[in-house]
Amino acid sequence: MKNFLEIAIKASIEAGIEILNVYDSEFSVQVKSDQSPLTIADENANKIINRYLKTTNVPIISEENIEIDYKVRSKWKHCWIVDPLDGTKEFIKRNGEFTVNIAYVSGGDPVLGVIFVPVTKTLYYADVAGKKAFKCVLENFDFSMESISKLSTEIMPSNDENLKRIVGSRSHLSIETKEFIDQISQENSVEIVSKGSSLKFCLIAEGKADLYPRYAPTMEWDTAAGQAICMAVGVTVNALPNNTPLKYNKENLLNPWFLVSNRN
Repeated sequence: MKNFLEIAIKASIEAGIEILNVYDSEFSVQVKSDQSPLTIADENANKIINRYLKTTNVPIISEENIEIDYKVRSKWKHCWIVDPLDGTKEFIKRNGEFTVNIAYVSGGDPVLGVIFVPVTKTLYYADVAGKKAFKCVLENFDFSMESISKLSTEIMPSNDENLKRIVGSRSHLSIETKEFIDQISQENSVEIVSKGSSLKFCLIAEGKADLYPRYAPTMEWDTAAGQAICMAVGVTVNALPNNTPLKYNKENLLNPWFLVSNRN
């Protein structure tokens, strides 16, 4: 896992550098068949990540790769799940709240996760088996694994019972999510924390929020890396209504509704 984690970290940062190159330029926006936006930053970052991950000889599921038939995928015991640019809408808005997501999945469970935030040079990473997650703010892009290790600090969720900080999305807020927030508000003091992309998972893992209800569509590549980071620190990411952990490399890559919670 250590070698795979290093490969994923390097891939995420180099992809982030390329994303910023596009971010600082005049770029065009295409619309995919599912009506989601696509930019050259998504495509370029995907190429970089694929180049790194192919050295592991582990198959890759990526938002920007051609989807592979489940008859083939069902035979995979392990795979990478990638979103080369999570939060393309935030990227287009130029608010900085977009990430690179890379997860390694074994038996349908995320066991390794890396999330990189290009604009702030912030890296989150975890090996679930190690039961620890880390945050590193790079000083510059001239990085090494040694410098990342030195700059990394362990993160952990909050155990404060007095306030329920609920994460909402800047681009997606369904009626069901509003109803969930209203229900919690009846019994607790509630603070709404808005954040885009997979940063919502990071907020809970590092103790800056408590709950993230998602009653709106997401795909496996939106959540796998964030779930790994959360699981490493004891935060649950459970499908609703069954309240069981989200699974990956499913026949349908669309996630069910889910709840991220620091209350086990």
